[in-house]
Amino acid sequence: QLQLAESGGGLVQPGGSLRLSCVASGYSLDRYAITWTRQAPGKEREGVSCISITHKATDYLDSEKGRFTIVRDNSKNTVYLQMNSLKPEDTAVYYCTSGAYWGQGTQVTVSS
Repeated sequence: QLQLAESGGGLVQPGGSLRLSCVASGYSLDRYAITWTRQAPGKEREGVSCISITHKATDYLDSEKGRFTIVRDNSKNTVYLQMNSLKPEDTAVYYCTSGAYWGQGTQVTVSS
């Protein structure tokens, strides 16, 4: 069974940066497209960014285009989400997902 584990969240000031990591175990990550999904308190869950198996296709939520970058390193079984120019509205729990498989999430808090 595919297992996903996120890390890299934390508290950052507005305008700051974080890099989230999603490490896969159980199966090789190169079989799976990956989506980063977030959920903020009182808000609906939303997909932030996704990347195809071959890394040839990526997509982003409109509000994140130009600020977030998703990349994968299949040799390390890892997908990264580089987040720059963070805003308070980016505060949420961020999950690494692939279909029915979800990680435990990592908290990102953007606050001064």
